[in-house]
Amino acid sequence: MITLKNVTLRRSAKVLLDGVSVTINPGEHVGLVGRNGAGKSTLFALLNGSLHEDGGDFFLPAAWRMAQVAQNMPETDESATAFVLEGDTRLSELRHALHTAEQAGDGMAIAQAHSDLADAGAHDATARAQALILGLGFQVAELERPVNSFSGGWRMRLQLARALMCPSDLLLLDEPTNHLDLDALVWLEAWLQRYNGTLVVISHDREFLDAVTQVTLHIDNARLTRYGGNYSKFEELRAQQLELQQSAYERQQDKIAHLQKFIDRFKAKATKAEQAQSRVKALERMEKIAPVLASADFTFEFKEPANLPNPMLAITDASFGYRAEDGSETTILRHVNRSVLAGQRIGILGANGQGKSTLVKTIARTMAPLSGTLTEGKGLSIGYFAQQELDVLRPGDNPLEHMVRLARELGAQAQEPSREQDLRNFLGSFNFSGDMVHQAVGTMSGGEKARLVLAMIVWQRPNLLLLDEPTNHLDLATREALSMALNEFEGTVMLVSHDRALLRAVCDEFWLVGRGAVAPFDGDLDDYQRYLLEESKRLRELARAAEQVVAEAPDPTAPSAPPLRDAREQRRQEAQARQQLAEKTRPLKRELEKIDQRLEALNREKAQLEERLMQPLPPAEIAACGRRLKDCAEEVTALEEKWLDVSSALEELAR
Repeated sequence: MITLKNVTLRRSAKVLLDGVSVTINPGEHVGLVGRNGAGKSTLFALLNGSLHEDGGDFFLPAAWRMAQVAQNMPETDESATAFVLEGDTRLSELRHALHTAEQAGDGMAIAQAHSDLADAGAHDATARAQALILGLGFQVAELERPVNSFSGGWRMRLQLARALMCPSDLLLLDEPTNHLDLDALVWLEAWLQRYNGTLVVISHDREFLDAVTQVTLHIDNARLTRYGGNYSKFEELRAQQLELQQSAYERQQDKIAHLQKFIDRFKAKATKAEQAQSRVKALERMEKIAPVLASADFTFEFKEPANLPNPMLAITDASFGYRAEDGSETTILRHVNRSVLAGQRIGILGANGQGKSTLVKTIARTMAPLSGTLTEGKGLSIGYFAQQELDVLRPGDNPLEHMVRLARELGAQAQEPSREQDLRNFLGSFNFSGDMVHQAVGTMSGGEKARLVLAMIVWQRPNLLLLDEPTNHLDLATREALSMALNEFEGTVMLVSHDRALLRAVCDEFWLVGRGAVAPFDGDLDDYQRYLLEESKRLRELARAAEQVVAEAPDPTAPSAPPLRDAREQRRQEAQARQQLAEKTRPLKRELEKIDQRLEALNREKAQLEERLMQPLPPAEIAACGRRLKDCAEEVTALEEKWLDVSSALEELAR
């Protein structure tokens, strides 16, 4: 297990953790939460060994293998599959050992290396790597593309896949959802729920934390507190804790006031002096309870639009896509006919690469439609949050310069006061106060840049908000502020986001972008997650069918096939073949059912053991629970391998 005992961590002169103690048990999935700058990344640096404690004792089992997402942008021309495959460090070591043994001509070492490679899963390593890549949103055709041919966000997905490929006892994930669409996020949740090792994750996505964690560590005021439960349970427990603390503080203040009153009244009287002195000592000995300090949560609001055209926008028989420099066109969406009305709250859904951002960019006027018409209502004013906020920010300029330039560009159309002091005051309402208004944007955190973009949008007083992944770098408090502001906004909202809590809170209807079309989606987000799974299955089947067509394509040089037999005889033979196939597959299907039932029972037992380990137990019982938990994990691993073997056998028979 991981233990921190009276640990102190500093960054320069600032104490981020002050004498904290906590234990993380093997196999626990832990969410690490706290405000930006509270010390989450510093604690990660302690866990991964890049930072040492300034005081106290920190213990991490030396034998544990650790995996985390590398933060550097990979620059290599090797294929995506090869890059992710190298994440399995155990396989890389064994392949190096095999190469060394072959160079030396050591037969025993060669045999041992081959045996170790088989045990390490070398036979299906490529398939596992490609499953990770496809799960994170890549297409089959991209598996062999060079890594450096992808954009930055896609390369970070490959870094995530490489970390998941690494066999590990401890997995550290810092904001793993930032570069993911909702379809890849759903897949990652399912993968992490099956992960048997110890997981520590920093995330500002509450539904993601609820899905993948059972323990929450909260950093606040240099203290680290452990809560048994996911993020929603943590919020509930913390609210109860703060309420109890405030109540205890108020009772203690009443007692202090009563003692002080007695001291003030009788300290000058000889007959009461001794009693007064005893109360002075009681006050000195009393351990003071701190009051609950109200957090200065960030809040903002979108101002009332100057006008609300209705309809805001009408799209008629339009095609959206890209024009290359040579004039060639790539059409992504065809025959789009949609209207956007005043006051609508539209969530834009769609699997990765289906055209969500293309739709938003075209409406935002940063791209032109390939055909058809977009008719804007009179007085339409668009506030656009680009997925990459640096698309509209200049790294060398400061927030005040951005606001001055925006005011100059709008000129007479500006609806807000634009004197420098007015702009400073406005930036202050978005937590850009003092020297921060002169800080270069390029040196700011992702959350601060996102806040600046929001400030620039609010200042323009738009009546249509186009938001493409606005929460990527926002902490939970700022996401909550954005949700509240959007709900109070009187204009129209069109939102693309992988933050399901925001989509649920803001949107009352959904558009589905997929298969080259834009259509209303009749369902909620749970229905959409099921749609994503079905769509993923459909795409895999299409890819498999395409491979089969290529494999079975007739050879033009081969002799012509003989004529078909009598149709009735052919149907009889096909029915007979189906009967034989059913007889062969029936025992395999029964075996799969048994494995599924046993896996379900083991997972239930694991959950119960993990729940017990969260409680204070005698050392002997902790050891017994730990041993049983390890046995369950090993049996689950063995059963999952058997499940894969049986499934492969079924697939072979079905071919």
